[in-house]
Amino acid sequence: MDSPDQISLFSLAEPEPAIFDPALIPTSATIPIPPGTYPSMEAMSVHCNQCFRCELGKTRTHAVVSRGNPHAPIMIVGEGPGQNEDETGLPFVGKAGQLLDKILESVNLTAEDVFICNVVKCRPPKNRDPEPNEVKACKPYLPEQVRMVDPKIILLAGRTAVEGVMGSKKVQITKIRGQWLEWEGRLCMPILHPAYLLHNSSREPNSPKWLMWQDIQVVRSKLDEIAPDR
Repeated sequence: MDSPDQISLFSLAEPEPAIFDPALIPTSATIPIPPGTYPSMEAMSVHCNQCFRCELGKTRTHAVVSRGNPHAPIMIVGEGPGQNEDETGLPFVGKAGQLLDKILESVNLTAEDVFICNVVKCRPPKNRDPEPNEVKACKPYLPEQVRMVDPKIILLAGRTAVEGVMGSKKVQITKIRGQWLEWEGRLCMPILHPAYLLHNSSREPNSPKWLMWQDIQVVRSKLDEIAPDR
């Protein structure tokens, strides 16, 4: 929760420059980013594009912070940016992102209903999985995004997203997908990553795409239940 001092600082017509100075980002991954640091997603984006808490900052084109409604009822957390995302600065804009948009549209979820981000904000070289030290360095940004968006539901897309957010190890995403979990008092569901679905085209019962269809319908029903007037 923001302290009264922080709220008063953020509400000033001309905020103290130090509040938004990217040079103040802790350079050591062992130093946390204090809750309430960012007054907006735009301020976070400025910081992330000048962040070097891990080695990924040296090879990125753009930090990939978010896309979608910053006050959406559903937050989708992916693993890390790919080449298209690194080039555009937006998450899930390649083929996997296009499939994700179609999945959401299939249950009448629009851009206003979702906020999309990743566990790590910079692209790992050759699209490899983020390493544990990279996840650790970048993870403090995620609670700030959750604080600002205040979503009703968080979807964790893929094994790395589940492990990064929940602190779990050796997760088998095919076994825990579709289950409701709790993280920091938030309702979460692991789902299959859209990139995984691209390599599994079958729509037969119990195929990955069939399972995703079951899961996204459950998500839509839960949202209608807990936020009927959104």
